[in-house]
Amino acid sequence: MKYYIIAGEASGDLHGSNLMKGLYAEDPSADIRFWGGGLMNAVYKAHQTGEGLVKDYRETAVMGYVEVLLKSFSIARNVRDCKADIAAWKPDVVILIDYPGFNFKIAEFAHGAGFKVYYYIAPKVWASREGRIRKLKAWVDRLFIIFPFEIPYFESKGVPFTYAGNPLVDAIDQSPALQESRESFLQRTGVPDTPYIALLAGSRTMEIGSMMPTFMQFADVWHAENPSCHFVVAAAPSRSMRDYEKYLGGRSYVHVVFGETYAALRHAEAAIINSGTASLEAALIGTPQIVGYKVAAASAFIMRRLIKVQYVSLANLIIDRLAFKEFLQENFTLENLVAEMRRITEDAACRQQMLSDYAEIRRLLGGTGASTAVARAMVESLR
Repeated sequence: MKYYIIAGEASGDLHGSNLMKGLYAEDPSADIRFWGGGLMNAVYKAHQTGEGLVKDYRETAVMGYVEVLLKSFSIARNVRDCKADIAAWKPDVVILIDYPGFNFKIAEFAHGAGFKVYYYIAPKVWASREGRIRKLKAWVDRLFIIFPFEIPYFESKGVPFTYAGNPLVDAIDQSPALQESRESFLQRTGVPDTPYIALLAGSRTMEIGSMMPTFMQFADVWHAENPSCHFVVAAAPSRSMRDYEKYLGGRSYVHVVFGETYAALRHAEAAIINSGTASLEAALIGTPQIVGYKVAAASAFIMRRLIKVQYVSLANLIIDRLAFKEFLQENFTLENLVAEMRRITEDAACRQQMLSDYAEIRRLLGGTGASTAVARAMVESLR
């Protein structure tokens, strides 16, 4: 069968790559075409020849309401190109992974054109823009959800769904990066053999621009108090040093590594993380963390009026309490980061409670095999 998959972010590329592995296992003759990234492309090239990758997500990812408006012409062009490509290729199913701003437009088109539509990793309608439920019911044949708290929500809304666990559990537990020794990681990346704090600014240009200045202020103050401590900026593989060098300012105690998020988190004393998938990854890996999030003021104004959930971090939503602190917008300050970092690194009871909460989060997510189970359910329903 022919599968057309669309992922528009680094996390979507990760989940898309694992889903593709499952699709190839369940349907050895699978023909896959996709919008995604390097991880998905690596899986594709291991099974097929030619060009399955239509467009890399680095060319399409945009965050924030105002930022979307600024790039509206580019987004419209990508939507038009994607529709034309689907119509020409004629897949058996279009599989959308998260990325709702773009993927809802494709869902409407694909449904109207008579293609079956699956949505993997539900749009966060439980957090904001609940009106999209109507679109899910109208344009999506089946939703594949990945969080336990989504089960009662989508049941109450009458949206057909499948829940088979969370694919991050497999992605982390099977990652070679978590089997590597600290010594090997440091030697391979050139990071000095000192304690370090991991800094994760996100994978998008605008995220990096909003997070890195405060990260560097924090690094200056923390290093002055703790001269032996260094900092590792865990950058997405889609980025380059050009994205970070203007913020580094020649700081010898700050190191940038690319495509090493799991290893960087695994061996860190603690981490400060831009809210997103990485905060849940840190919880599953077991790294004490602080979450921060900052966007343009106009975007923040809109978000505050739309978002309905109490927490922004997935791990905190899963456990329904603050396993770790979240500092958002005007609260994402140097003073707050320094005070909270002291607490999670110096207070043994605080640190132990966070690790205990992490264990509960992992339990709530269920067991392994989520990506394979989702792929199997997709193939069986198509057959």
